[in-house]
Amino acid sequence: ISITLSSAVQNTTFVNITTPAAGDWFIAAHLPEAAGRIEVKGFSTPCPYIFQADMFVLRLTDMPVLEPGVAMPQTLVSPAKPLHVKVFVPKHAARMRFELQSCVTSEQKACTVRVVLGSITLPQSYQRIVTCVGSTNCSLALESPPWEKWLQIMVESLGPANASVSLEMLASFTACRPGSTSSFLNFSSLNQSQTGPRPGSAGAAGSSPLSAGEVSRNASHQRSSCVQNQPVVREDLDVVSVRYRLLNGPSVPVSSLSPTLLLLNLNSGMDSGGSLVVNLLLNKTSVNLANATVAACVSAASPVLALNTTRNCSTAFFQGYPLSMRTSSAEAMLIVLYPQTDVWFLSLQLICPKGQGECSAAEAKVTVFAYLTPCFNDCGPYGQCSLLRRHGYLYAGCSCKAGWGGWSCTDDTKAQSVGVQNLATLLLTLSNLMFLPAIAVAVYRYYLVEASVYTYTMFFSTFYHACDQPGVAVMCIMDYDTLQYCDFLGSVVSIWVTILCMSRVKKILKYVLFVLGTLLIAMSLQLDRRGVWNMMGPCLFALVIMIAAWVYHGVKRRHCYPSSWKRWVFYLLPGITLAFIAISVYAFMETNENYYYTHSIWHVLVACSVAFLLPPRDKHKKPWAWSQKLTCRYQICQNDREELYAVT
Repeated sequence: ISITLSSAVQNTTFVNITTPAAGDWFIAAHLPEAAGRIEVKGFSTPCPYIFQADMFVLRLTDMPVLEPGVAMPQTLVSPAKPLHVKVFVPKHAARMRFELQSCVTSEQKACTVRVVLGSITLPQSYQRIVTCVGSTNCSLALESPPWEKWLQIMVESLGPANASVSLEMLASFTACRPGSTSSFLNFSSLNQSQTGPRPGSAGAAGSSPLSAGEVSRNASHQRSSCVQNQPVVREDLDVVSVRYRLLNGPSVPVSSLSPTLLLLNLNSGMDSGGSLVVNLLLNKTSVNLANATVAACVSAASPVLALNTTRNCSTAFFQGYPLSMRTSSAEAMLIVLYPQTDVWFLSLQLICPKGQGECSAAEAKVTVFAYLTPCFNDCGPYGQCSLLRRHGYLYAGCSCKAGWGGWSCTDDTKAQSVGVQNLATLLLTLSNLMFLPAIAVAVYRYYLVEASVYTYTMFFSTFYHACDQPGVAVMCIMDYDTLQYCDFLGSVVSIWVTILCMSRVKKILKYVLFVLGTLLIAMSLQLDRRGVWNMMGPCLFALVIMIAAWVYHGVKRRHCYPSSWKRWVFYLLPGITLAFIAISVYAFMETNENYYYTHSIWHVLVACSVAFLLPPRDKHKKPWAWSQKLTCRYQICQNDREELYAVT
């Protein structure tokens, strides 16, 4: 059932399910797909949603138990009160027949009733409903009812409100005992206790006496409906990871006389959180007939026991998954996503186009690989398999990237082409080369520490974005988390040292602030790597220091600082403009679709703004000029404190 809730229209809903099937039921709630906008943490207000589900269960107590082969008289007092009974289906039951006998009203007329067998399942219900109109007897047959489960039966009157209905109910089972000497047996004389199945009930069928007619009838169906069991062992490998081993080897013999049956146990609570994979491979040399087909069916709760007549692969209350193999197509695969918690069965049988007599002596060899995996094929090259836990329930899912979708990231409807992936990688990596002009300017002006920080940022930003790509154009030189941390650290420290360099404070104080600020930034990034204050905090603090230093220089020199209008027009204003544009692009324009070029623009703008904002070198210091000795043995010494030259 799919329900849409809106906080502005409706925030509460009710779902009523009558006679639900026993087992685990799940409710999954999700928000609509996001717009894909990349938001900086702290710039946008999160909007949390709270989903609360309450379940109210109304149980039927003291439900009568219908014993197989024993007629049960019951009375329907009124149409408003339907009659509910239950019957236990034993193991190896191939067929169930339910009969209503002597159904008459209080006026001794033929009754009109409706019989419902089974419980409601979602998203599709396979309840069997029969309406008996004007008849004292009616029946309903079920092929392959669910083994070792209670089957609910509801009978309601469709007649007048003041007329009661009396009737008798009878259930009988026909079963097939597996093995080479199996034969049809009737469960009419098998009685179950009212509280559960009797121990040994599955094998107690052999003690049931059969009439001569029943023996002859069973013998005629023996060769076509009985099964050959193959022992299977369940091997738990990891969480939501199970492998099924065949004790007699991976290949099983398949004949046309009777189906070959394999039991796949998925009865633990975590098995429904993965994917059941069944892979079948036909040995072409083992089939003597070129036109013969090996039919297979995977079903839950009960197997399909007559594949030669039941081609739709359906049981009483479950629609199975059909597979087929022939010499021209020798392989078949089935993937069942999130299989229901139950016992699953794989049935195989050899089918000939001109009748089973044509290939009665033929035998096919089929190699069976069955396993439960968290994600099929590990979600492929464009996905990542994740194990998720919600309220104690563990399940797996694929997180797709590069526009791919689907359960295992195989849907390429919106996928990025390889050319687009290569273009995105080149833009995000090569755009970091715009730091080379900033590094050259810093080295030319003798800001070696700043140049080292810019080199560090350029290197790790390049290789982080080469490793962060969602597609196949990926190259990681080290662990992804390490590259990301170094990229974030270099970006924030670059802004920190640039603003402090612009403040023109004393060198000893500048370097102390460099080291202390870098340590604090590293600590804050470790606490919250994507927090907005990791960048805003150092920027604002450095701006306060810069403004205070500029005010100090302006008061000391009694004119505006920096004093040159050319410095303002050709360097500071362009650098500040580029920085503001870069911040706007980074904070407000990036989305998942345009990330590769908007973030590349961010790289270019930040690198260019650094080159403009770096202050000029000292007026009296030539780049790379050390203290020089004159030929006349006079030495020019520089006093850093007074910024004067003295001749000694």
